[in-house]
Order: sequence, then C-alpha cells, then structure tokens
Amino acid sequence: MSGNWSIVRLSSEVPSLSTVAPPPPNISQFHPLPNWEAPSFTRAAQFRVGATFILFLFATCSNLALLVSLWCGRGRRLASHLRPLMLSLASADLMMTFVVMPLDVVWNMTVQWYGGDVLCKLLCFMKLFAMHAAAFILVVISLDRQHAILHPLDALSAHRRNRRMLLLAWSLSLLLASPQLFIFRAIRLEGVEFTQCATHGSFRHRWQETVFNMFHFTTLYVVPLLVMSCCYSRILLHIHLQHLRNRAGESYLRRSGTDIIPKARMKTLKMTVVIVLSFVLCWTPYYLLGIWYWFHPNMLQVTPEYVHHALFLFGNLNTCCDPVIYGFYTPSFRADLAACCRRRMETSPRSLDRLSARPHSGGSEPPTNQHPAAD
Repeated sequence: MSGNWSIVRLSSEVPSLSTVAPPPPNISQFHPLPNWEAPSFTRAAQFRVGATFILFLFATCSNLALLVSLWCGRGRRLASHLRPLMLSLASADLMMTFVVMPLDVVWNMTVQWYGGDVLCKLLCFMKLFAMHAAAFILVVISLDRQHAILHPLDALSAHRRNRRMLLLAWSLSLLLASPQLFIFRAIRLEGVEFTQCATHGSFRHRWQETVFNMFHFTTLYVVPLLVMSCCYSRILLHIHLQHLRNRAGESYLRRSGTDIIPKARMKTLKMTVVIVLSFVLCWTPYYLLGIWYWFHPNMLQVTPEYVHHALFLFGNLNTCCDPVIYGFYTPSFRADLAACCRRRMETSPRSLDRLSARPHSGGSEPPTNQHPAAD
C-alpha cells in the first residue's frame, strides 16, 4: 500500500528521523521524539524474512515456468485472446515477486533505509505499480470471461478488445502509482543514526494521509472486487437462466450455441473464478488490518507483531497461487513441466554416465538421440 504500513513497526516513529551528520539536500531532517527507541530486527521479522525468501523462490520458478510455457511451449495453443491475459498475469506476478518481496526482505533485515532518496521513491512507486497491475489484470480477465459467456458469438473481436483493456490496465497502474514518486522520501532522525523511507511531511494533517491511503485501498481492492463480483454474478445468473430454459424444454437458439457453454469455456471459467477467489482470500485480511491501522494507529500496541507479518506473507502467497491454479486446470502446462523435468534428468551427469556406459550395436543411433518430437 502507499503508506507501506506493513513495515510500520519499523517506521512508526517516522517524525524522528535524521542523522548526526548534516543530511543531503534531498533528505528531510526531523527532531527526535522523547524516549524514542530505534526499532530492531525482531524474531517475528526474522521469520517473515525467511518465509518471504521461500515464497520468492517458489513464485519465481512457477511464474517463470508459466511464462515460458505460454511464450514458447504448449501454452501457445491457448486461445489467441486468452494467451495475452495469462502472459500479463504472469508478468504482473513476476513484478510482485522481483520488486515487492526482495524490497520487503532487505528492508526488514536492515530495519532502516540505506538506499537514498531516489531509490526510496522509485521502489515505492514500483511496489504500488506491481500491486495495481496484478489487481487490474484480474479485472480484465473477469470482463473477458463475462463477454465470452454472455456473448459467445462475438469471439472474433475478443483479441482486439482484450489488448485495449490490458493497455488500459497497465496505463492506470502507472498513473495511480505515480504519486509515490512525490510523497515518499528518505527522512533522517536528528541526533541518532537512523534513516527511514516514509511519507512523513508530505501531508499537513493526518486525515489527508488517511484519505490518500483509503483512495488506494479503493483502487487496489474495492473497485476490482466489485467489478469481478459483478462479472461473475452475471455469469452465474446467465447459466442459471439457461438451466431453467433447458428444464422447461425450450430450444432457445440452440443452433447458435448461446444456451450451451462448451466444456473448454466452462473449464476456463472455473480456473478464472478460482484465481479471483485466491486474490480475495489472500489479500482481504491484510487490507482489513491496514484499515484498522489507518483509523486507529494504536492498534500496533494491541495486536501481536507476528500477526502483521503473517498477514503480509499470506498476501504474498497470492503470487504463488496463480501458476499453481493455472497448472491444475491446464494439461499443456503440466506437460511442459514434465518435459522440462525429463530433459533435466536426461542431461544430468549421472544420466550421461549411465548412457555412455551402454554398449551400442553397429550403425545404431545412440539412445540419447531417440527422443520423440515434441507435439
């Protein structure tokens, strides 16, 4: 989120940030608070770093595998209007993986900010950009599924329509994340060696910052959730009405296919529903805790520290769920993974030694060249 409340225990004393040495011109300086104690790398934060590193490895491998499958593997056989959607979703998840997770790990380990003012602005911008992109692409996928089910005869324009919606999603993500470049800055505490990347001083009153955070909460979670809920509600209503017509014995435009949902389309619909549900389940607790903090900052003294860390980890789990869900519903992705594993096994040193030890009959091809062509 824009205020980076997930590490608020590290920077809840932001008004007091500066250093003994004269700060550079682009770094703000503030007087220390009375009885202020610098935060430390606690046991709960250590657990968060370790768990985030495991999630990072899994999300990197799974999303890269999905991207490769869609780009040059069997995933190329996916419908032309669906393939850009899944490519964009994997790209957004990789942005979350390579920006949000490493930033969170390093920031929790160092406790304070050592990256300077420019890096502070840039990384906070990239973080919010990745989060917006992931949410908006799910909205585009939901709109595509709605149009495919409600208007099955309009499939020819789906590719062009999805390209426009994806362009709008990425553009909106850039636009909505751009304020991070202006409100975040490196702030130093006067009298002690402690620096933090925070928004302190960018808002004259606390309510202004709360309104700003609520705006991003709305664009990141509320609006996507409402649009996705509306899309799938219309889809379910459409399917329900079709079942009612079939049970009543009506042959309603049967030859056009509007009252019959093909199995492949229904399978894709189920996959996108599960992907959206994983987004909702993973991020809802984190956002609710964020709202609580924005209106009652003293909640940090009420709730245990490990709760905040656990909920943020649960949100990051969403980047790992998408390729797993896609693989569950898509045999071609599983086939690509199996082929990759077979190739790695066959090219391993032990396998090569075993193959070289086998005797060959005269004129026959070596066993390593007898693989069937990829289908």
